[in-house]
Amino acid sequence: MYYDNVQKNKITQQPWFLGVFALVTFIFMVWNNWAQAGSAETAATGLAGLLQTTGGVIAVAAVTSLVLTLIINLVGKLPMQAQTIVVWLALLVGALYFFYSFDLSYTFILSKLPFLITQGVFTTVYISAISIAIAFVLAIIGAIAKLSQNGFVVAIASFYTSFFRGVPLLIQIYLIYLGMPQLGYVIDAVPAGVLALSLCYGAYMTEIFRGGIMSIPRGQWEAARALGLQPFTTMRKVIMPQAMKLIIPPTGNQFIAMLKDSSLVSVIGVWELMFLARTQGREEFRHLEMLITAAMLYWVLSIILERCQAVLEKRMKRQER
Repeated sequence: MYYDNVQKNKITQQPWFLGVFALVTFIFMVWNNWAQAGSAETAATGLAGLLQTTGGVIAVAAVTSLVLTLIINLVGKLPMQAQTIVVWLALLVGALYFFYSFDLSYTFILSKLPFLITQGVFTTVYISAISIAIAFVLAIIGAIAKLSQNGFVVAIASFYTSFFRGVPLLIQIYLIYLGMPQLGYVIDAVPAGVLALSLCYGAYMTEIFRGGIMSIPRGQWEAARALGLQPFTTMRKVIMPQAMKLIIPPTGNQFIAMLKDSSLVSVIGVWELMFLARTQGREEFRHLEMLITAAMLYWVLSIILERCQAVLEKRMKRQER
């Protein structure tokens, strides 16, 4: 995004925004405290009882809203990068506190974590990596086919994208894993999962590649053909290098989505992260511990992929200069 050269006060420094924020926070705190006080089975005594009175609730809400408003104002004066770090850390602490309130067994989590990483995360990553590589090839072929002047090729590519984008991925996994043996081809769980993910995301990425190729002006193609370049050479050396700048960001999003959707292959017995989280939690009735651990591991993997995508995008911008 291009930054505006016109200097103006940030919204977090505007008096009207701070006033609205303080008022909304105050109303929310009063309503929340009254709701909790009304749901208590017995009346509290001492300081806790005083805080549950109308005056105590209003006082706590007023102090809390003022403190939060002051923090928002102070953080808003920091540079943008510092603001991002502070808010990120605050949200992270809030998320961790939310999970901490569940009264989890951290000993159980630590005992299962190495196995989840070495077996579950590894399986999830290599299934996703192989699938995205195959999907990438399918997307290039599908995009070129949909832009072809051959009606047969266009029909096949259109049918492929329509079917695999229109049918839920879970059904595709079952169709491949249970349907192929009906035709005499027995396929193991991991290859079935990879094939389903590749075909499904190849269909989605076909439209991404088609849009990226079509965004290149037609004059680029005509100029290359006027110089005597063959269609394949024109696509490889002229069109695709320019289109990749538009293709990489949504393709990175598809990779992150595939990483999470790979959990669906657990239904056919693949020992990926979600499958292990369910089975390990079932042994000692610690389902929540394992599900939260799996969620955190998926999140960490997504953050790593986001950083890799950002680095790749920056590198391509430098090459453009």
